[in-house]
Amino acid sequence: MTGTAAGARGPGRRGWRALPAPLGAAAAVAAGAAFVGAVDPNEPGRYPACPFLTLTGLYCPGCGGLRAVHALTRGDLAAAFDLNPVLVPLAAALVLLWACWTVAAWRGTAFPVKITRPGYAWAFLVLMVTFWIGRNLPIGEFLAP
Repeated sequence: MTGTAAGARGPGRRGWRALPAPLGAAAAVAAGAAFVGAVDPNEPGRYPACPFLTLTGLYCPGCGGLRAVHALTRGDLAAAFDLNPVLVPLAAALVLLWACWTVAAWRGTAFPVKITRPGYAWAFLVLMVTFWIGRNLPIGEFLAP
């Protein structure tokens, strides 16, 4: 019974037995992307309108996100970037983090990236607020979906 308590979750499990969590996360994201790819958000009435846009007339950081995901599922990177320029690099970063998580799980090691550092959270928050404000100013009109 050595190592069962410490190795029951996280480091210690190796190979296929350690992959249900990363593969489950990938399956959930893929199912959501497949749904958005199949049900075109460019057609009115398919999805609810953005509540912030409806109430204020201003774009939120997520405005254009569904249409950008739809464009990504079609392989149109330029259109996706035009609709929401933050979503495309964020999606790429999340894919990279998922790959690191999967490799670490396969090897039975700890996840190598420390994304929970407060500095990263504050930097992300500053980026989102700056993007949110910038896309609603006349100078940032090119950021609007």
